[in-house]
Amino acid sequence: MKILSVNVGLPKEVSWQGKLVTTGIFKEPVNTPVMLRALNLDGDQQADLTVHGGVTKAVYAYPSEHYGYWRTELPGVDLPWGMFGENFTTEGLLEEAIYIGDRFGIGETELMVTEPRMPCYKLGIKFGRPDIIKRFLASRRTGFYFAVVREGIVGTGDAIKLIGQEQQETSVADITRLYAFEKDDLKSLRRAIKVEALPESWKGYFQHQLEKQLS
Repeated sequence: MKILSVNVGLPKEVSWQGKLVTTGIFKEPVNTPVMLRALNLDGDQQADLTVHGGVTKAVYAYPSEHYGYWRTELPGVDLPWGMFGENFTTEGLLEEAIYIGDRFGIGETELMVTEPRMPCYKLGIKFGRPDIIKRFLASRRTGFYFAVVREGIVGTGDAIKLIGQEQQETSVADITRLYAFEKDDLKSLRRAIKVEALPESWKGYFQHQLEKQLS
């Protein structure tokens, strides 16, 4: 498991459907090691902190393995590393096989998996097509967020080492499945709510879903 590309970018204004929108989704690969702090990589920033960034979404990772799928789905579209707005383009980490609370050592840092990425309209801006949002979620190829447990330097080529696990029951893929596809899986909902590393916003959402199913 390793990082194939570290990608950063600062927010910029773009025109979308007749309006000016500020977005930080435009990331570019960097060729030198970068300092990763509690909320950001140096040289990186999110535009709308109500839905992006923060402690539980400090770093967004996207599996390089998914790019082949998208090249088939979107023929003729240029797909350089960082196209999905990810900070880390990874190799060897897939949503079905990593669990909420898993901790990884990357370079000098320690990171913890917190949640999948839910697409917003800014992904549509990046691709120039609104339909990518539904297609992204339907593909279940969401990527995932990390919280920063220990700050430090990271760089392209760094190995990704599993150094700790909270549990092995609720994967990143399970959260996406419960959110969008199998909302009536009561057993999995109950299990997800008990995962300590899952952000409170997700727990509240699943608690509401559970109560709705039971009422």
